[in-house]
Amino acid sequence: MKTAIAFLLLNIGLILCLEVPVEYNSTSIYKNSTERHANGACAIKLKPTECDDEGEVCGYQVNIPPLTIQLPKQTKLLKKTVKQVKSLTATVKKMKTRWLEGNQKKSFIYDQVTGSTENDKDDVNRITALENKVSKLTNLLRQARNQIHALQGRLEEMTVLNMDTILHYINNELSNIKNTVDTLNNKCYTTCSAVGQPVGIQRTPQDCSDHYKIGHQKSGIYEIARGSNKSFSVYCDMETLKGGWTVLQSRRDGSVHFNRTWAEYKNGFGNLSTDFWLGNDKIHLLTKSKDMILRIEFEDWNGNQKYASYDQFSVEGEDHYYRLTINGYSGTAGDALHNGKNYNHDQKYFTTKDKDNDNYASGNCGAYYSSGWWFDACMSANLNGKYYKKMYKGIRNGIFWGTWQNAATGTLNSYRYSFKSVRMLTRPKAFEP
Repeated sequence: MKTAIAFLLLNIGLILCLEVPVEYNSTSIYKNSTERHANGACAIKLKPTECDDEGEVCGYQVNIPPLTIQLPKQTKLLKKTVKQVKSLTATVKKMKTRWLEGNQKKSFIYDQVTGSTENDKDDVNRITALENKVSKLTNLLRQARNQIHALQGRLEEMTVLNMDTILHYINNELSNIKNTVDTLNNKCYTTCSAVGQPVGIQRTPQDCSDHYKIGHQKSGIYEIARGSNKSFSVYCDMETLKGGWTVLQSRRDGSVHFNRTWAEYKNGFGNLSTDFWLGNDKIHLLTKSKDMILRIEFEDWNGNQKYASYDQFSVEGEDHYYRLTINGYSGTAGDALHNGKNYNHDQKYFTTKDKDNDNYASGNCGAYYSSGWWFDACMSANLNGKYYKKMYKGIRNGIFWGTWQNAATGTLNSYRYSFKSVRMLTRPKAFEP
């Protein structure tokens, strides 16, 4: 079978393409080979190398980005050798046929014996020489085939992990390029759009910090736009820490449940005056073109108030499953988003009960904990959990912050902490009132 594959490769121009099955791991968003190969052809190819000297026998190269493997020169001779063997075999067959036919028709006369015998010897010598040449070429063909088999064995030893590492690197690079392009697309709009505008015409504020700068310094609901004529409503906090905060999430009274679908978390839901989730698309628009910070405020049922602040915060678009970037903690509530090596919510994808993008191989964290969130496997923080008006027992599916005092302790039958209110707020890092 391997020999047949080698000849097939020669006949189609030695184009080598390996289809490698992908298994799920924490560095990849794909969970099966169909999804992985749906967007492009295989990247592994076998092609001839260029020679500097005319007539020189050259080998092939296997290109596996970012690796290149040089094949032996005998690979180049394989196709040429096959053609020569076929040609010489046909020639030998014809010469044997002619010699046999001529030998049957000859009349052996004694005065012509010497000449006939010499002619026969010449024919035999020629046939013998050709047979020797065929034998040598056959040996050369066998050697080239053995080297191809050896190379095939080396390629089969390459693990799926190596291929996943390459794919993960490429995805990260594409994501960085996309972020750069988004930043450039919005740079002029965010910093220069007012330049050259007629007197009396003002651009639409892009977030609550813009409203604050033009004199809207009372907390409430405002309209903002992000690089187009479309606008949407947000709740602006103009009082906390000099104001200018756009509120992304609010949990105050439990009037809105947060066990929602992917589409609902994408578009947003709830009441901007009480409990709501602004929407992943809107959060992405707010964070894609400016350096933003995030502030999270907590109050438990005992009146304890704390906060967690992060000086780097962004959420990618839906094509990257709203991946979270969060770093630079300070505050009093503890850094539950980077709670040791077991749970790290940074660079995690958003998961809901109907769309599983988490790192938990045995199930869906969103369905288990009744919320949509940037789960790991599963979590040390979940601000979209069920709203409990008192301490509760059972599954830890309430609003949870793993570094809160005594929050992570206890068994399934013991009481669990709950929060009276939680808010997530963002504003530009460069904001100056």
